Amino acid sequence: MDKKSADEYDKMLDMADNLSQMFAKSSVELSDSENEELSIFLAEHREEVLVALLAKKPSKAPAKKSTDKALDTSAAPIKKTKAKTTNTKLSEAS
Repeated sequence: MDKKSADEYDKMLDMADNLSQMFAKSSVELSDSENEELSIFLAEHREEVLVALLAKKPSKAPAKKSTDKALDTSAAPIKKTKAKTTNTKLSEAS
């Protein structure tokens, strides 16, 4: 393991330790093994956690292929049709 990888791993373990301490203070009851497993999981997936907490914007999705765009275009009229149907049903209910 090179120095950079070792430092990243140490940082992840520090985050897991901090999370474990936070969980210990919460009202959620976790066994020691569950606490450790959850803490390590969250620390290993910190980027996704930050996105989930809205602390970080998600990375941009890869550009769609031209065939995907064709599918998206064909789906648009269906949405409009459903909206018209819903409006008609609401009008009839009044």
